[in-house]
Amino acid sequence: MRLGIDWGGTKIEIIALSNDGEEIFRKRVDTPRDDYQGCLDAVKFLVDAAEGETGQTGTLGLGIPGSLSPKTGLVKNANSTWMNGMPLDKDLERHLERKVRIQNDANCLAVSEATDGAGAGAHVVHAIIIGTGCGSGIAIDRTAHRGANGIGGEWGGITVPWLKPDEFPGPDSWIGHKGVIDRWCSGTGFQLDYKEKTGKGLKGHQIMDLKRQGDETARTVYTDYVSRLARSLAMSANLLDPDVFVLGGGMSNISELYEDLPPAMAPYIFSDTFDTPIRKAVHGDSSGVRGAAWLWG
Repeated sequence: MRLGIDWGGTKIEIIALSNDGEEIFRKRVDTPRDDYQGCLDAVKFLVDAAEGETGQTGTLGLGIPGSLSPKTGLVKNANSTWMNGMPLDKDLERHLERKVRIQNDANCLAVSEATDGAGAGAHVVHAIIIGTGCGSGIAIDRTAHRGANGIGGEWGGITVPWLKPDEFPGPDSWIGHKGVIDRWCSGTGFQLDYKEKTGKGLKGHQIMDLKRQGDETARTVYTDYVSRLARSLAMSANLLDPDVFVLGGGMSNISELYEDLPPAMAPYIFSDTFDTPIRKAVHGDSSGVRGAAWLWG
């Protein structure tokens, strides 16, 4: 049995998978925010619940909103800031009395979709989260590409490429850089763009409803969003040239993206042909926690 945990800012979720990938248990609890020890206790509670319910002992992988530094072994870059600077893997191994494997949550999405999802069978999968934030992960032959410094796939912190004059320098982001992908290509950025133009705070699906009804401002916001995401994907295509892009997160549910992104990418692709598919994550919101379970292969 494989156990996977998705440690998010609002909830911590566990899944138990059989060796053939069948889900046999799932449970979630609220994240004890700003309470590191409380989070360790929550993980132990979930592991005990899964193994008690199934009567089996499992390997354990975790997806976190950050990464472990290869230099220090401590968590870095986590927006759940109370885990930054902590030796999470060592603390969990002592707390649970077993080995654990930890990866960035976007890498877990990539591993999940490369294993039995939208990128199954592909050599290189670039998985993009377009939700509250915007990050990405890379899986090569179903294995997360961590990178020499633990920042493989940290795509969201890069400035949107080929900035247009009216976009420069771009809005501030939480990491202190302007015009980054995380700010402009996330669902949050999509909503903020509409609010800045209209003064109205609407959800993404409400903006899309207006766009489909012919609202000009909503159409402009959507067109600008597609352009920025397409330029960001084109940069990845030119650098990484993956076999498939997989989109997850709330914005991945916008069906028009899969038709509109390829032609918007085309002017920025450094190739005479480009046939790489852009697909929606098969496992949806479950992909991250499933990928954590698959960290043990």
